[in-house]
Amino acid sequence: MRFGNITDVPGIKVGNIENIEVLTGCTIILCENGAVCGVDVRGSAPGTRETDALDPINQIDKVHGISLSGGSAYGLDAASGVMQFLEEQGFGLDTGLVKVPIVPGAVLFDLLVGNPHIRPDKQMGYDAAKKAVQGTFSFGNVGAGCGATVGKLAGVEHCMKGGLGSSSFELENGLIAGALVAVNAVGDVRNPKTQEILAGPYESSTGKIIDSIEYMQQQGVDAAIPGTNTTIGVVAINAKLTKAEAKKVAQITQNALARTIYPVHTMADGDTIFALGTGDQSYPVDYVASIAASAMEQAIMAAITSAEEIAGIPSYKSISRK
Repeated sequence: MRFGNITDVPGIKVGNIENIEVLTGCTIILCENGAVCGVDVRGSAPGTRETDALDPINQIDKVHGISLSGGSAYGLDAASGVMQFLEEQGFGLDTGLVKVPIVPGAVLFDLLVGNPHIRPDKQMGYDAAKKAVQGTFSFGNVGAGCGATVGKLAGVEHCMKGGLGSSSFELENGLIAGALVAVNAVGDVRNPKTQEILAGPYESSTGKIIDSIEYMQQQGVDAAIPGTNTTIGVVAINAKLTKAEAKKVAQITQNALARTIYPVHTMADGDTIFALGTGDQSYPVDYVASIAASAMEQAIMAAITSAEEIAGIPSYKSISRK
């Protein structure tokens, strides 16, 4: 049975928790028995945890979960709750004394909406991990995508709703690639095939979306306040990967962001992609990465087209109905 999301990849579970009242949340990806992991950080305002451990020269070779969270740097605390849950279930790196779950994480900035004084914490991370399943889950205003917005280049007052999205591809040779992403970009989001702007700086008086690249070039402005955005995501593949190969897959998957988000990897974004290898069959790295990047493109579009208008922030759905 296929679910059309990242949990189609064997060994991957997802749990989401959000607080709609304060517009924040977290998304937890579990790979309890361990998965080789690589990471690539392209944005210039990242908030991350345990990414140094993923460097191919370092000893740790597998992770047991990944935490994606709102709340800016405060949201990194959610990963501690994931560690607690995994330890209770007996998963983690066996040190001979205790098992230490390895849980890298990344955060996005959603403090501009909702209540900036209430952020994802250890308890929220624990609860999301406890809910993690292999199966269907909602997209849009859920998990780390709850308070996500896009199109802030012309000011927060013109932003549209971002969100959480996921997708998967299964090939005839048995390769399965899945992607999950929380889209909170400063720029606009476009369909990579048609270049239609799906969401971006919205001018309510005209009902039109401003082209972020044109606006930035004409106005000569910086992207925005540093650290107030960020797109974070994970790709998983049932392939055998080394840490160096996983890192390369994460790097190439960033091409999906470049094909859908304009501008991307700015001074105001902390764009971060993790790549997980869960299988025992080897494939050419460029081949695996190309499939992963395609899955990420679909996940980004799903995040935008699934989001609902909330707190007066219009969404792709709401303006399409007009």
